[in-house]
Amino acid sequence: MSFDYDKYLRPGKLPHIWCPGCGHGIILKGLLRAIDACELNKDNTAIVSGIGCASRLPGYVDFNTLHTAHGRAAAFATGIKMAKPEMNVLVVGGDGDGVAIGGNHFIHACRRNIDMTYVICNNFIYGMTGGQFSPCTPTGDRASTTPYGNPDPVFDISQLAIGAGATFVARSTSFHAAQIDKLIAEGIRHKGMAVIEILDDCPTTYGRRNKFRSVVDMMKRFKEQAVPVAKAEKMSKEELDGKIVTGILHREERPEYCEQYAQVVKTARSL
Repeated sequence: MSFDYDKYLRPGKLPHIWCPGCGHGIILKGLLRAIDACELNKDNTAIVSGIGCASRLPGYVDFNTLHTAHGRAAAFATGIKMAKPEMNVLVVGGDGDGVAIGGNHFIHACRRNIDMTYVICNNFIYGMTGGQFSPCTPTGDRASTTPYGNPDPVFDISQLAIGAGATFVARSTSFHAAQIDKLIAEGIRHKGMAVIEILDDCPTTYGRRNKFRSVVDMMKRFKEQAVPVAKAEKMSKEELDGKIVTGILHREERPEYCEQYAQVVKTARSL
């Protein structure tokens, strides 16, 4: 039986603005399947984004949604969760919005272990704002601001999240569509900061500059490079070079920030 996406979409908002072949549509469908699997109440769920192609996603869905300033999605989401801890708070954005201009907010949301789910659509580029290179553009690849190749080393978003203190971190790709909703659902159910990094395609501003002949070629790259985490644990560092480790990369239990803050307030009122 096919999945009924219509009940989660805002009437009159489609068609979307994403280019043909963009992976963001796959991620949107995975997010909605995850929300359905977790049986989240629409009135008690907020989806927050910043600026960029991926950040347009909340505009299409029928939840409490907030389209904020560039790089500030985690900060606004933190405010929502602090004001209404009972709400389910999800953040959606791209690699540029999340770990470039929004990097500081991202790091501290992870550090605090605030109970939200952050889905980062990593397409290696600033897609909407001109095709500039991002912290996730592979070294040597081309962008509008690195026409002769990117000299910078690359951020590993998932490792950054783990290092900063997120208590649930997972990674998938737009090729692995059946895995996306399962990982997002696991993140939603987790009590604490959950980061799900999904590598996806930008065929227009990234693919064309980097000589991919088609979206199919871009998707094949993900298929060939992906290694499940269980298999990766048995591989050497040299064998993992150039590979994408997928699945749940990190999970731990640690006190959640809103609960800790509420305890501080309780203590202050008792004095």
